[in-house]
Amino acid sequence: MINNIALVAHDSRKAELLSWVKFNAGVLKGCRLFCTGTTGRLVRETLQEALGEETPEVVCKLSGPLGGDFEIGAMIAEGDIDMLVFFCDNLIMQGHHNDVLGLTRLASLYNIPFATNRSTADFIISSPLFHSSEYERIIPSCIDSYKNRKL
Repeated sequence: MINNIALVAHDSRKAELLSWVKFNAGVLKGCRLFCTGTTGRLVRETLQEALGEETPEVVCKLSGPLGGDFEIGAMIAEGDIDMLVFFCDNLIMQGHHNDVLGLTRLASLYNIPFATNRSTADFIISSPLFHSSEYERIIPSCIDSYKNRKL
């Protein structure tokens, strides 16, 4: 079951993410949300408007360029994030582009559902596996192999 979701959006895509959050508020109310900076404040406001007192916990990390991407990445590596929704602006180079690449690399490495656009986020959140208590994420064997390598 997916409980902990990280939500990240570049400035030009925040409105799109908030629209997605509002549309899926009913599903998201059963989750804990972790967001970078301003995105977190906006997500909380959107959910409070949509859900009132049923608003889920929204934990705000630092702004992405100030370390929030790293904080979310660390949570992924520690197994504390079950899904990443990252609406990134691919039309401009971000000042923290390497941070963005690192975050997407960790999502892939640790095998968590990862959406970079609304269509993918919709498919993930509407999947029966999203709600399944029997589903367990498989951590790739390469992680243990790397941890236990002999130098």
